[in-house]
Order: sequence, then structure tokens, then C-alpha cells
Amino acid sequence: MVNNMKSLTVLFIAVVLASCSVDVQEPVLPEPSSSIPKLTADVVKGQVLVRFDERVASVLDKAGLTKSGHGNTLSCSGILSVDRILEMLDGYTIERVFPVDSRTEDNARESGLHLWYIVRFDEEIPIDKVASELSMLGEVSRVEYNHRLKRASERKAVPLSVERLQQLKASSGNAFNDPLLSDQWNLVNNGDLRQTKFLKDADVQVEKAWHELDCTGDPSIIVAVLDEGVFVDHPDLKESMWVNEGEIWRSVEDNDGNGYAGDLHGYNFVESTGVISTESRYDTGHGSHVAGVIAAANNNGVGISSIAGGNGSLPGVKIMSCQIFSGAYAGTVLEEVRAIKYAADNGAVILQCSWGYISGAANPYEWTPQYATDQEWETYNVLEKHALDYFIHNAGSPDGVIDGGIAVFAGGNESAPAASYPGAYPDYVAVSATAGDFTPAVYTNYGPGTTIAAPGGDQDYYWDYVDESHKIGEIGCILSTLPYHISETGYGYMEGTSMACPHVSGVAALGLSYAAQLRRHFKAEDFIRLLYETALPIDEYMTGTKYYKKYVIDLLESAPMMQLDLNSFKGKMGYGQVNAFGLLKAVEGAGVEMTFPNLYVTVGEKVTVSPSMYMDGSGFSVKVENEGIASARMDGEVMIVEGLSSGQTAASVTGSRTDRFVITVSENAGGNGWL
Repeated sequence: MVNNMKSLTVLFIAVVLASCSVDVQEPVLPEPSSSIPKLTADVVKGQVLVRFDERVASVLDKAGLTKSGHGNTLSCSGILSVDRILEMLDGYTIERVFPVDSRTEDNARESGLHLWYIVRFDEEIPIDKVASELSMLGEVSRVEYNHRLKRASERKAVPLSVERLQQLKASSGNAFNDPLLSDQWNLVNNGDLRQTKFLKDADVQVEKAWHELDCTGDPSIIVAVLDEGVFVDHPDLKESMWVNEGEIWRSVEDNDGNGYAGDLHGYNFVESTGVISTESRYDTGHGSHVAGVIAAANNNGVGISSIAGGNGSLPGVKIMSCQIFSGAYAGTVLEEVRAIKYAADNGAVILQCSWGYISGAANPYEWTPQYATDQEWETYNVLEKHALDYFIHNAGSPDGVIDGGIAVFAGGNESAPAASYPGAYPDYVAVSATAGDFTPAVYTNYGPGTTIAAPGGDQDYYWDYVDESHKIGEIGCILSTLPYHISETGYGYMEGTSMACPHVSGVAALGLSYAAQLRRHFKAEDFIRLLYETALPIDEYMTGTKYYKKYVIDLLESAPMMQLDLNSFKGKMGYGQVNAFGLLKAVEGAGVEMTFPNLYVTVGEKVTVSPSMYMDGSGFSVKVENEGIASARMDGEVMIVEGLSSGQTAASVTGSRTDRFVITVSENAGGNGWL
């Protein structure tokens, strides 16, 4: 196979195009501008990601590639020059990176995502040769390698022991009856877990939000967890999982037409299945741990509390599991970008991303530094940026709580004076980590690119607190949910900016939940600004010296004592520590009042909507001006609208006020507009 590549240098004079099942054409295009990507150790062999020029989109459609995508590969692109090169690879396949979702295909095409394809071939063929030849074609605007992602932390969880679980009882003074809340200093810090190293209220200020503002989350807010799989049957998580009502569990058919079969609680992009996995012996439980911080069920008398997991009688925010890591397998850019678009298309408004690349400012003796500037990351990660742009601009709804999406990333654990990418890019949120006294965790990245801080745990700092009931990795770290094969109790401790990250995602989700309660609408960029403006200032704690033992969990007594100059972190941990109560109070006077949206209906079909999502009141009434086009009636608190004939008609709904809206009926209408 390797010898086949030597022919590429004389390709255009030596090769005859193999037969192709469609009419092919070779448009005359200007000189290509795409550059050859970097070849690094994390590149996946036998694959290249290709973005075709817009002017050959119709050729790709004619070849049937529009209908390709995950699990539906073809062996011909229909573009003469491309197929000439690829035919030399002896058995290649090509498929669209993003499968067609009929509900959002217009958005995908407007964003240019329909032009991205993955080409697979024999791993022995030099990948840089393939990339170089394709990059020379005018029909190809970009070639990238599919490379592996890096988890923000590789450390294993410290399981909560059965003995410790039995010692913990729900306190009558706690906000909820969850017995482990007393160990969750990150949520409610009373300063009494360790007198000298915990500071009262050095937490995310969520207790005041629960009590004073009566907000504990709202199920209309969906957080997509891009991570290892979430243990969907965990007793503290199962009621918080997002449910795709149009899908059937373990179905091999794509029942809702979104391009993925069986995706009841999300999708396993690693194994191309709707079954979320957590049982590998190489899994760390990371995805489940992250999910628990955000939305473990509150006040259910079981396990932990969470930031936005409801109050026992009212449900909290929902978790969508977008699995991009599995066991020893590190996810790739292909799985990542598919997960990002899936999240936007299926209702998520927050991306929870506890992963990233090594900071470009990391110590090269300990790490392999990667991207150091916005331009460098943009240059070599065009597909990744396109997918994130899609989420930022297409998640949410102009009629809902938020228009656009929020991408939250771990800032990195290399102790580097700059955040890692993608989080460091200005459009995203990059989270640094603190200990239980507002001081920076000894591992956290900080400085340029860092936008906000949150509790992340700091086991090396709490090295001196070990007794018969505690061990290293407990007191100083974040307690959350885990699969049972990792912890027999279903709970345990982890640390890192990957643990700080879900605190910000959870607080943002709680803030959007409060906006839903108040029926306030925000642009995503405006909401992020509120998140930053309400952060607690923590620079006053950046003075003096912090002492810790490096590698304490591995070496304990023999671990070397280290010093951290706190002054060097002043002004570099972002805007401050995330502040749930402050954010929710700011929501009260910000954004705009939500109004009842225009509706789109297919002839002969019905749509339902709850007016209470948009205005106060009960006993709503609805009136349609032209009843030959559409009919509308109230069934309790739900409005049912039926399309009768093509056209448009004005309508109104009355509750505490009267809102006018337009009903559009066509042969091919969808909830988000024309398809």
C-alpha cells in the first residue's frame, strides 16, 4: 500500500479515473489557498478532514454525499480531481462529518458545515502526502488532520469509603437533606472543615440563591457534558438526564430524524451508538463526576447536592451526555465537533468541556506546549472553531431564554501563566481553579485567556489533614457522583480545572433557570458579561506564600515541600470567583421581557406550546384572525395549533397581557422556520 503513494507526484499524467456511479465534473477554480497542517504525535493515522469549496457543493450533493455521514460512507466524491488522488489509496471511504438533521440543515449549510468531509484510508499510507496533494486542489479549501484530544486531568478519583458515608448525616442546618452536602465546601463553605485552610463563604455562593431567590434549576435548561459518558442510572443522576422524547432507547433506527439512532439521553460519539458507556476499567468516572456537580438531584435524601439539581419537588436542569472519551480511548476532533453540533441541534445551551490542549506557556521540560495565541489555534483548528461558532450562534432560540450558546472550558492544569485552548479564545469561558480559601490551586493555569475562577480542589495543599476517617484526596477535593465500579458508594473526590469548570457551567445554568422563571430573554454574549461582572473579587487573597507538598497523593510523607508565590496570581485568575447569588440578582434587572413567539406549522399537523413560558397568568385564551389557515385552542395551560391550509394569519394570546403573533402554515414547516 505504501508504494501506491509514490505515484502521486505524477498523478495527473499517469492515472486514469476509475469508474464512478455518478456524473462527475471538474470545475475550473482559482488557485487553492489552503495550507498543509502540522503533523504532530496526536494525529490519527489513515484519516484526513477535508473542507470542499462552496462551488462544488452541488457536485457533492449529486454524488449522494449529502446523505452520508456517521455510519453511511461512500467511495466516490464525484469531483474528478479529488477522486483521481483518492483512487490511488486503494479502498478509501468518504463521508460527511455532520449527518443531516432535517430540522437544522439550513443552519448547517449557512454555517458551511455541510462542506466538511472525512476521508479514511489505509493507516500505512503517509498521511502528510495525502494532505499535501489534496491541499493543492482548487476544489479543496482546507485539509486538516483528525487529532486526539487531551483530558484536562488524568488523575483517578478517590472513592468515598463506606465508613465515611456512614459517618455523614444530613444536618438540620443544611439547605437540603442530602447527607453528603456537609462535605461539599465548594457549594456551602462554613469554614469549619479545616480551620486554617478553609474560609467561610469561599464557595460559589449558591446557598443564598436557593434560599433567598427560590431558584434551584429549571428543566428547560439543558447542559451538554462533552466528556466520558455519564452514568445515567445513578440514583442521584437518573432524574436529571435529558430525555429525547422523539427517540427510542437502544433503537437501531433514527426515530426522530436527527441523524443519530437510539440517542435517548445523548450519544456515544466514540462508539457510534446511543448507549452511553461508563463501565470500562479504564474509565475514570469523570463525566459522571462533572454531571453531579451541575445537576445531581437535590433534597432526595441521597448522596450529594448540586448547583442546579432542583429541590426534591421541582426538577432542576437537565444533563445531555455527549460522550467523546471512552475508557483508554482519547476522543478525536471528529467526535468532538459532531458532539458540539449535536448539542446545539438538540436543545443544549451550555457546553461543559473539561478538556483542552496543553497551554502554549506550559513548562516544556514537563509538558509539550501547544497553541500559544488565538491566531495559532485558529490557523490549525478551523473545523473545531467552525463547530464552536455553530454552537455559539445556533444554540438556544431568539424566542427562548437565551439566543446563542455558552461554551465553558477547563483552563488547564499545567501551572502555566496562560490558559489552554480552546478555552483561552475570547469567545469562550476559560475556568481557573481555587482551593477552599480562595487561593489558586497549585496546579491551575492562570493569566491571559483565563476569564473566571471556581472551586477545583487542591489535595497537595491539604496534605496535613489525614486521620483515621480521612485520607489524602478527600478533604481538599470536590465530592461528586461516580459509577459503582469506580466507587462502591457511588461517590468520590476529584480535583482540577476540570472540576472547576462544571461549577461555572452549573452557575450559568442556574442563572438561565432564574431567567426562565422571570421570563427574561438574553443574548448569549450579554449573559456571559453578567457572569463576569458578578464574579467575587479574590485578588485580596493573592498575597504571601502558599505551602504545599507536590505529588502528595503518591508520596505522602516523602513528598517535597513546595512554595507558591500568591502575588504572581493577582489580577490573573479571571474576573473573580463565580457567584451564583450575584448572577441571579443581576438577571432580575437585565435582558428583555420574553414575548409569545411566531409559530410555524405543517398543513394537517399540530404544534403545542405553553403560554406560561412567556407571560404570567392562567386561564389563557387564544384568538386566530383567519381560521381558514389555522385553528388554535387551549387545552388546560397548553395551546394547540393546527395547520389547515398554506398561508399566514395573525393571532393573539391573552394572559396577564395580550401578545400578538403570526402563524405560518406550509407544506414543509418546522418549529424553527422553513425547511
